[in-house]
Amino acid sequence: MFTSQTSSFQDSIDVDERDADFDNEEIGIGQRIQQINCYYSIYFYQSTSLTLLDSSLPPEAEPQLRCYISRRLSKGALLGGMGNIATVELSIPEQAVGCYCCLLEQESSPDQSEDGNGWVICFLGGSEKGLNLFRLELDKYVQGLQGSLSPEMENLESEVKPYLSRWYEESVMHIYRVVQLVQNSVCFLLHAALSHTPVVVNDSDERTKTDVARFIKAASLQGLVQEDTTTATLCKALSEDIQTDLVIDCSTSPPTFTNAVSNRFCEDWIQAFLNAAERCNPFLLRQILENFKLKAIQDMNNLKRFIRQAEMSHYALFRCGQFLRSCGNGDVLLQNARAEHSGLTEACGIIRVLEEFLSEPALVPAALH
Repeated sequence: MFTSQTSSFQDSIDVDERDADFDNEEIGIGQRIQQINCYYSIYFYQSTSLTLLDSSLPPEAEPQLRCYISRRLSKGALLGGMGNIATVELSIPEQAVGCYCCLLEQESSPDQSEDGNGWVICFLGGSEKGLNLFRLELDKYVQGLQGSLSPEMENLESEVKPYLSRWYEESVMHIYRVVQLVQNSVCFLLHAALSHTPVVVNDSDERTKTDVARFIKAASLQGLVQEDTTTATLCKALSEDIQTDLVIDCSTSPPTFTNAVSNRFCEDWIQAFLNAAERCNPFLLRQILENFKLKAIQDMNNLKRFIRQAEMSHYALFRCGQFLRSCGNGDVLLQNARAEHSGLTEACGIIRVLEEFLSEPALVPAALH
């Protein structure tokens, strides 16, 4: 049983190292990340026509993209405010590239026709699969442009173009920057994300603080657990306890961590993150982070099943304790289980026994008999 779990865990770490799509996106170690080719285009959309406002694509490639967007618009495939990601073939070195497109509709006035106006924003780079991993970040980045757009576009050079040119740096590279900053200490951030521990960043610029906050949000399980009430219940339960913030002091290099907590589960993922960061591959980093969350959710579901079985069987209680020890994430799993089962007397009793079991030295399974 536990051998197969270990094998599954190793697969979850290694699987995307073999993914050709991501391998093709990497660049040589030591090269600047900005050397990955990425592009943008912005168009004004009126009824059925597209007018180019600006593009970083080569002159021969931009008309090809415009034709592609026109076809998408004619089919109603671009909905206002919702990004669409696909693979497009253009006259660029990569030939086939991932393309994110979003239609930002102009607010209509009473004298305007039903065919509204708006802007089509396109970001191109990496692969379709890679961009899909950052869909939420790309949607948010495009929405940040909404207040700067007007039919006159007088701020195109001063505001809009610089904003569009930073899309890759701001929407894709934050996880890479955090791993590069903290290195082996990434396990402390992973544990903080799973355990809902507040993180405070001192003596750093605003960008680093924002990057760390976005990393924690990306690594957390909020919105992914099966029960909608679990996260709220857990946060309420934690607020009633004395919580210690994880403090990161960026005045030193590497940063110094105070109140840092980790476990074997989080530590087992360190090398996968470092390897992907060394290969300068932000898409692989994000996939590893998603695999990390998936494995944590699988273990949470296994624990729920064991707890239900343990209510009827002492042997199931023993297996549950063995599972918690072998997975290396017992403290986090029990923390979530305690909050989720707070209203169930029998389950709470089982969780207390399991907490006592984990606090004892290993190789004492008799405590569960």
